[in-house]
Amino acid sequence: MAGVLFAATLVSIYTTGAQEVKELPGERDSGEIRADVITIDTLAFFGDLERPEVVFFHDLHTDALEKKDKDCLACHLSENDRLSLKFKRLKDTSRQEVMDIYHADCMACHKEMSGAGERTGPIEICGECHRDKAKAMSARQPMGFDKSLHFRHSEATKDKEPDKDRCELCHHEYDEKTKKLFYAKEREGSCRYCHMEETEEKRISMRLASHLSCIDCHRKTLAKNEAKALAKNKIAGPVKCSGCHDLNKQKMIKKVKDVPRIRRKQPDAVLIRANGQETEKQRLATKMNPVPLDHKAHEEYNDTCRVCHHASLDSCSKRCHTVAGTKQGEDVKLERAMHQIGTNKSCLGCHESNQREKRCAGCHAFMEKGRKQGTDTCLKCHMESLQVSTEVEQKPEALASMLLESRRAITDTYKDKDIPEKVIIGELFYEYEPVQFPHRKIIDSLVEKIKDDKLANYFHGEKGTICQACHHNSPVAKKPPRCVSCHGKPFDEKNLLRPGLKAAYHQQCMGCHKEMGIEKPKPTGCTDCHKVAGTSRLYD
Repeated sequence: MAGVLFAATLVSIYTTGAQEVKELPGERDSGEIRADVITIDTLAFFGDLERPEVVFFHDLHTDALEKKDKDCLACHLSENDRLSLKFKRLKDTSRQEVMDIYHADCMACHKEMSGAGERTGPIEICGECHRDKAKAMSARQPMGFDKSLHFRHSEATKDKEPDKDRCELCHHEYDEKTKKLFYAKEREGSCRYCHMEETEEKRISMRLASHLSCIDCHRKTLAKNEAKALAKNKIAGPVKCSGCHDLNKQKMIKKVKDVPRIRRKQPDAVLIRANGQETEKQRLATKMNPVPLDHKAHEEYNDTCRVCHHASLDSCSKRCHTVAGTKQGEDVKLERAMHQIGTNKSCLGCHESNQREKRCAGCHAFMEKGRKQGTDTCLKCHMESLQVSTEVEQKPEALASMLLESRRAITDTYKDKDIPEKVIIGELFYEYEPVQFPHRKIIDSLVEKIKDDKLANYFHGEKGTICQACHHNSPVAKKPPRCVSCHGKPFDEKNLLRPGLKAAYHQQCMGCHKEMGIEKPKPTGCTDCHKVAGTSRLYD
């Protein structure tokens, strides 16, 4: 019984009228910071509150119930073998009745514990529960469901039939005609596609749905394992608030390293087209080459399909992001959905976020974001059509695969003979001796860091692309112009956005070290790189 008793009333989170967890009022230093803080404002459902909402520590009550060999039924009624998320009731009937339920049952429990000499909550004074200032702040973290957790849950359902997935246990749709839930095989999607933040007609909120289904399943799994003497192995998910919503507990959740691909008859490759055009004539009308997407690879890169498919698993342009924009897609047009930077919800935005990783940031941190790159850059994604048969043209997935296979990745740079081993930087020789810059060593290091990065290898379209980290405004070449060709001594007062030579060197070199987290060498003063000038007059 102990396993079940451990599962106390997490679901009482929904005793509130709005049925949501709220940010607590009061100052941040007014008390504890907990993941199980719940505000009870049930009576707000019937109108304005006469007293402040009640702060309730759920896990604190869970632990107290467990010590008394009581379980969730101590606070929650059961209907159709599933606990009600409301406290001591199935429905909200009237203001007075709901208020009486809380006052009678909560205080009765407190009085019973007080009579037994046990530490308990308030008994008579209203202000001890209805406080003007918060006695704690909520540290509740949203709980996500990534592909690792999905795989673990999928495996856990195979006890009776090891070779069969039991997707119908979680995934369902609503039939408007029969007014019932049903399982739609191979149309499974995220719960969040139907269950929104707030409860709507015929659809409960995501929080309600997850607590009804997830906690109920965890409780029953604990009970079943208890009967099999397996409870000590903790083969079940959390039933306490902190188990899901405490940041430290979230970090302790076991991650499956190599998660098998989720099978839903999704394609390996996708051809992205404006308006879903299928013919060459329609493509020419939109002046947009199709974009082949390695769908299978992108599944591996991300923890959840919702990274790209925010509202459904349909194509982006089917319902939301059309060329003209739709209300359902919040008027975000297809072009913006794919190209907007500064967000991880677009293709270019996601690529840009990858550029902020240390191995890439040394170069990309100083590049202008979203600048016009020219036709060649566009053609990296919007590939020119191949000469293929009519049969292949009618099969977008086949054409996408062919286009992807035709891509050319760059995994190296010029040969050593074309890369100077050292470069002598001597423009500032009047103050310091020239700096011996380990040119080839740095290039080799940059190439090594990204050699296994498919994104970099594909978008670095030429062997000299990596050289443009420093030689940023010149064409790709084995012998690019020197820095002094653009950055003058002193700076150009007619072009204030172009730093002078001294500033350019320091910004590029020291900035790269900082962005890439390079500790050694880590210049802290001038003489870490420059020796004080003597009689030397070397310069390049």
